[in-house]
Amino acid sequence: MTSIDLRTLGLRPGEVRQQTVDVELDPFVLGGQRYDASPNALPVDLEIAEISGGTVFRLALEARLSGPCMRCLGHAEVELRIAAREFHDPSADAGDDGRSDYVVDDRLDLSAWARDAIALELPEQILCRPECAGLCPVCGKDLNVEPHEHAGRGLDPRWAALESLRDRL
Repeated sequence: MTSIDLRTLGLRPGEVRQQTVDVELDPFVLGGQRYDASPNALPVDLEIAEISGGTVFRLALEARLSGPCMRCLGHAEVELRIAAREFHDPSADAGDDGRSDYVVDDRLDLSAWARDAIALELPEQILCRPECAGLCPVCGKDLNVEPHEHAGRGLDPRWAALESLRDRL
């Protein structure tokens, strides 16, 4: 877990501190599949600005996640540019919008914040390419490599009893 002790910064209202921090991320698990960030420790640009009544945090990073395509199970990568902002008022009640969930005991949890920011930007499906055809539902072959159809496919014999019931009604 990568975190920053905010007490050591000693910022006064109006002051801004900028730094780049390497943040280690755990792999993402989506739909039972593992997606790894590369590199494992991402450089994150962080800006901390002290204002009257609180602190404003800005985070910027570029991430590349790689893992299986959600349609054909081939290799897929997604590149993301993330920009996030948080406000923290230490006098606000827990659960209040003015209090950041990433600041606990005057420590900013960069790993959790970066991970959540990436998760919010992930596409609905991670694909090897937008026009991925996926796998054949009958034989399981990759339709990108071997496009085909199964002609003359009959009714599944397990449904035969229901077929006869339909004829009687």
